[in-house]
Amino acid sequence: MQEWWRSAVIYQVYPRSYQDSTGDGVGDLKGITNRLDYIADLGVDCIWLSPIFASPQADMGYDVSDYLAVDPLFGDLAEFETLINEAHVRGLKVIVDQVLSHTSEQHDWFKESRLSRDNDKANWYVWADPLPDGSPPTNWHSHFGGPAWEFDPQRGQYYLHNFLATQPDLNFHNPDVVDAILETCKFWLDRGLDGFRLDTVNYYFHDQQLRSNPPAQAKSQVMATDLYGMQDNIYNKTRPENIAFLERLRALTDQYEDIMMVGEVGEMGHKSIEIMGKYTEGTSRLHMAYSFAMLGPDFNAEHFQNCIEGFQRGAPDGHPYWSFSNHDVPRQVTRWAEYSVSDDAMARLACAMLMSFEGTIGIYQGEELGQTETELVFEELTDPPAIRFWPAVKGRDGCRTPMVWEKDAPNAGFSTGAPWLPVKVPQAAKAVDSQGDGSILAYYKDAIARRKASPALSRGKTSFLPMPEPILAFTRSAEDETLTCVFNLSPDPHPFVVKGEAEIIHGNAATLDATGLTLDGNGFAYLSHGTGFSIQHS
Repeated sequence: MQEWWRSAVIYQVYPRSYQDSTGDGVGDLKGITNRLDYIADLGVDCIWLSPIFASPQADMGYDVSDYLAVDPLFGDLAEFETLINEAHVRGLKVIVDQVLSHTSEQHDWFKESRLSRDNDKANWYVWADPLPDGSPPTNWHSHFGGPAWEFDPQRGQYYLHNFLATQPDLNFHNPDVVDAILETCKFWLDRGLDGFRLDTVNYYFHDQQLRSNPPAQAKSQVMATDLYGMQDNIYNKTRPENIAFLERLRALTDQYEDIMMVGEVGEMGHKSIEIMGKYTEGTSRLHMAYSFAMLGPDFNAEHFQNCIEGFQRGAPDGHPYWSFSNHDVPRQVTRWAEYSVSDDAMARLACAMLMSFEGTIGIYQGEELGQTETELVFEELTDPPAIRFWPAVKGRDGCRTPMVWEKDAPNAGFSTGAPWLPVKVPQAAKAVDSQGDGSILAYYKDAIARRKASPALSRGKTSFLPMPEPILAFTRSAEDETLTCVFNLSPDPHPFVVKGEAEIIHGNAATLDATGLTLDGNGFAYLSHGTGFSIQHS
């Protein structure tokens, strides 16, 4: 029997922004539970929740102060268990973000660690002496600006933080830390959780020799703001020791039935695809991994083909997870607007592409509505890097604004109180209650159902066809079904010569007749055909 996650569609819920049940302006667990029928009706298989653990919320929950407690902002452990049980009743799996590489400075572990150099947890975090001139131990940068080291006068040492200074990195070279982390994971598995989404999965270990990174071989495209990208980050992440930890984590999950782990590889470009392959190779590491490779501005056929084929080469027995959006990047319709005929056309094209890719598929809340990025002013921001680097950096708040349920209700039905981020008119216009027949929401439901019903789309193998830009084309074949999927990644029409019998079983802005196939701007087609079929760009 095939594991459920291999053909799954996973729906990411950002708890702060999904549904507020209390009127405090922040989404919560009870609100998510109240919307489970909507999620189940989409046809997805699993819900991924961004962090709900106790946290001072300096980085919106990615700074955990207690791995074993639910933050009161979202509810309590009983409400979390109710959510899991109600999801299971509806046939939905539930996974939760595990932020294991670092904690909040408010975590009891760190409070004890910083007290002295000889207490029980003195070596639970990455501490190092200043260089002779008082400067940080290495040249490593933080993702959120400035050095990745913060000086602590109490210990007279620096501690490592890859993100905010209030997010100290755990020392995974210490076996006691590894044991403690595994115990926290076991705590949630014992409560019926179906698996984990592992945040920054390649950041767990650092170079124990504390060697400085060399300059990046390729210059960063955003050099003015991306100091992190100016280095080849070989000593502060993706260390070889990471593999052994992933194997221990997999051994833990294998003690339970039907558990899945998907890791977020914090890396851009082709290197991220290589790491995905390495981390999912065989059956003793992660079940799946995904990277930011498809979450960036690149929107061309060569890029998508390189991502998929690169993973196939790097991990022929591995399993990928593909997504176009999440809580950290601009929404796909806005991000790729320069290549689109309209927001509606891009929403349909992106959905059709994603649902045709081999592997597991991820959808971020609101994408099923064709949601666009929210334009915010400085006074509305909550995201630390956006506040620090405004206006050069817009930050992540624009994709995190609340889910819209009722077009004409206050705050589009998200909350009866003032929401933590504003609901603006362009976003409210795409509310669930305004999406009837022929809408983007209806399209997503049909696309998910079609993927599940098709052996070729749900588990078929992929073979790419030689096509010029901006055409992405490949076959998916399984059992007695073969489909050829053709996508026009531009706003201009493109014609094709077709030989052999074929029919469009699904498409948009596509025409197939005796003269061939024509894809208008952002058009696409899934073609059903037999042997002897061929297609060429004319």
